[in-house]
Amino acid sequence: MIVGRRVRVRVPASSANLGSGFDALGLALCLYDVVDVAVVERGLDIQVVGEGAGEVPLDETHLVVRALRAAVDLLGAAPPGLVLCCANAIPHARGLGSSAAAIVAGIAAGYGLAGRPLDDDALHLAAEFEGHADNVAASLLGGLAVAWAEDGRFRAVRVEPHADLRPVLIVPAEHSATHVTRGLLPDRVPHADAAFAAGRSALAVHAVTARPDLLLAATADRLHQDYRESAWPATLRVLRDLRGHGVAATVSGAGPTVLALTTDGVLPAVDLAGFTVRPLAVDRAGARVETLA
Repeated sequence: MIVGRRVRVRVPASSANLGSGFDALGLALCLYDVVDVAVVERGLDIQVVGEGAGEVPLDETHLVVRALRAAVDLLGAAPPGLVLCCANAIPHARGLGSSAAAIVAGIAAGYGLAGRPLDDDALHLAAEFEGHADNVAASLLGGLAVAWAEDGRFRAVRVEPHADLRPVLIVPAEHSATHVTRGLLPDRVPHADAAFAAGRSALAVHAVTARPDLLLAATADRLHQDYRESAWPATLRVLRDLRGHGVAATVSGAGPTVLALTTDGVLPAVDLAGFTVRPLAVDRAGARVETLA
C-alpha cells in the first residue's frame, strides 16, 4: 500500500426496522460522517470533530480503525501507518446508525486504499461487526435496504424509495444503547405476532417504494417497540401521538429517536417537548469513496 495514498469516505446515517421490518429493513438518510484517511510511513494519528469528539478513543480501538484493519486484512493489504480525520454529523446512541456508519466508513476506506470497489464481502464484513445487516446495508447501498442472512452470510438488496418520501426525525437529548434495549426483547413471541410482522414488513417495502399512502399500516409493529417502552417512555408517547394523527411514526433502530415517514415533511401539533425536529431527505447513493491522492 503506497505511502501518500489518500481517500475520503462519506457515509450516510440510517434508520433501521421501519416499525415492522425488525432487523430486516434500513433506510439511508442525508446526514453524513466524512472520514479522510492517508497512508503514512508509520504510526496512527486520529482526529475527531463533531459528534463523538472527546468521547471516542483515539487509538487502535477506534471503530473506524478496527473496521479498516479488518478490510485491508481481508484484501491482503497492510498500510504501514495511518492518519485519519473523522468529521461526524451523525448523533451517537440515538438510533441513527452511528456505529454502522463508522464500520462502513472504515471498510470503505480500506477498500479505497487498496484500490478495490466495494462488494458483497464488504457488506458481510460490516454486518459481522454490527451483528445484523440492516443499518450497514442502508449506509453502504443507499435507499431502502432489505437485509437477511443465508448460509452463514449476510446479504442485502437495495430498492428505490418513492420520490415523494419525506422522512422527519424527532430526536431527544437522551442516549440509548442497543445492547441494553435488545435485552428487553423476549426470546419468543406469539405466532400471531410473527405472522402480523411478516405481512406488514412485506407491505412496508411496497409502501416505501410505491404506495406511501399505505405507510401507516405498513409500519405497525408487534415485535420490538412496545417491549422497549421502559427504556424510553417519552419516545413511545410521541410515536403513539403521531400515529394517532395518521403519521407513519416508528422508533428509529434501537431508539430513542422517532422516525416519521411523511410525504410533505409536516407533523401535526403534538407535544414534542424535549425533542428536536429534523426533516431529512432520503440518501439514494450510499457510501461514497473518493481518491484524493
